[in-house]
Amino acid sequence: MGSRNSRRSRRMGDRDEDTGERDQAGGLEPRGAQPEQNDLATILSYLIRSGQVHIIPPSEGYGDDDDDDDDDLPVVQAPQADPNPDTTNIDASELKQEIMLQSGRCQRNKKRKSVVNMLQKREVGMNGNHCFTPGDCCIVGDSFLPNQKENVAQFHSKAFCGTFAKDGTVFLSACQDQNIRIYDTARGRFKKFKSIRARDVGWSVLDTAFSPDGNYLVYSSWSDCIHLCNLYGDHDTHKALNLAPGGYRFCVFSVTFSQDNRELLGGSNDGCLYVYDREINQRTLRIDAHDDDVNAVAFADGSSQILFSGGDDGLVKVWDRRTLSEEDPIPVGGLAGHSDGITYIDSKGDARYLISNSKDQSVKLWDMRKFSSERAQEATKRAVSKQMWDYRWQQMPRKRKRKHVPGDSSLMTYTGHSIMHTLVRCHFSPIFTTGQRYIYTGCASGAVVIYDVLTGAIVKRLDGHGACVRDVSWHPYENVIMSTSWDGSVGKWTYSGKLELDSDDEMQSVHGNKSDEDDDCPRVRRSKRLQGLRNLAGRRIIIG
Repeated sequence: MGSRNSRRSRRMGDRDEDTGERDQAGGLEPRGAQPEQNDLATILSYLIRSGQVHIIPPSEGYGDDDDDDDDDLPVVQAPQADPNPDTTNIDASELKQEIMLQSGRCQRNKKRKSVVNMLQKREVGMNGNHCFTPGDCCIVGDSFLPNQKENVAQFHSKAFCGTFAKDGTVFLSACQDQNIRIYDTARGRFKKFKSIRARDVGWSVLDTAFSPDGNYLVYSSWSDCIHLCNLYGDHDTHKALNLAPGGYRFCVFSVTFSQDNRELLGGSNDGCLYVYDREINQRTLRIDAHDDDVNAVAFADGSSQILFSGGDDGLVKVWDRRTLSEEDPIPVGGLAGHSDGITYIDSKGDARYLISNSKDQSVKLWDMRKFSSERAQEATKRAVSKQMWDYRWQQMPRKRKRKHVPGDSSLMTYTGHSIMHTLVRCHFSPIFTTGQRYIYTGCASGAVVIYDVLTGAIVKRLDGHGACVRDVSWHPYENVIMSTSWDGSVGKWTYSGKLELDSDDEMQSVHGNKSDEDDDCPRVRRSKRLQGLRNLAGRRIIIG
């Protein structure tokens, strides 16, 4: 989780002193440097990364009554998006055709379909039947992307995690006050039905995950154990699953269930991957995976054989369980292209494509069949080693230019959001409502940013939080996005036709009194889609 090389700093005594470089995390000095150059911030940074010092917030252990002071965190402004994203690789990939088919965009008639027109055609059966195809449903859903926020929960401490269960009927929120709250979200509800007091928590609960069957959740923190809890039943289950790491202070930054519910996969600050078998109740695998903290882990698909990991060394690695051994852990391949540490990984679920969020202020899309060369991986490590800022409490340098890593094998890069303070999450949008057409991510500026997978353009920027949005979760079957922020709130984003219509009316009022003879005044383009929405106002549209 540290900005750089927290693992290397523990091994700094083994490094060659002839390098002459200053490692920001390890605190090595260049030749000829004066002792007074080691200011307090540098010393504190080294002590924290080496595990010798741990900062505990005043609210830790005192429930909901104490507030955190965020005045020391810099104000973050959203960076500018790339106006001309390079789509060369994705245009030539199979993924483009796949997403166009899933999202209903692979049509002979490229003209945008209006919802009104689609409803009319459905009623008369012009498509050969009287129901929408999955692609048609995605086209309709595109017209109703969330644009309005409602605060559904407010806490006195930073909110770190918030995610829907697989079926969307349950939502959990984990806060720095050590409480995990479970909400019933079926049929539009948002009602808390259970609260779990987390155990053995240092700093905060850092990651959570639902089991695929929806009966359990797991959470992690600064502890040798991850904890398993049940959601339902008369008796509460709260088991500590010891990963037996040994050595220094230990933390699991990322944890997830396998699709068969049997295993748990975790990534930790010792640079290792851990696999815990629930049936035999013990750790079955420990893999020395990265040169630095492992911030993100994921299963590639439902088979639970292919694993993804991402670390502060800037690399994404792919592992095959069938060929792994603790004595000689060799990944199937690596994906290089980021110039700073990885904060999160999300798999598309097809064992081919994945995305990674990074402290270099970008999301990258990868095809795991196109690995990076050893030279490219070394280039990524060099780029990471040259980063001279700490994303947790320092403002990103204004003159910092985006670095191109030689040998970058990513299909696409998405920019326009900010990664600061914490491990911000990103995800593919749901296949049911969007055909996985979008990538969405939290942002340190307090926004949720939605990108078009194929073009790299920002489709929506949902501003509304007063601090970093760390976690985001899109309902699997509805156009509802939940945002979890360090301002202590959980936001529910839904579509409001009134906002869009009011915006259009405001534009018309600006130019409405202008004379038609005034050539300097641009004429307002009347939107047939908005007119159709006005005609449908007050009606209920049933899709299916």
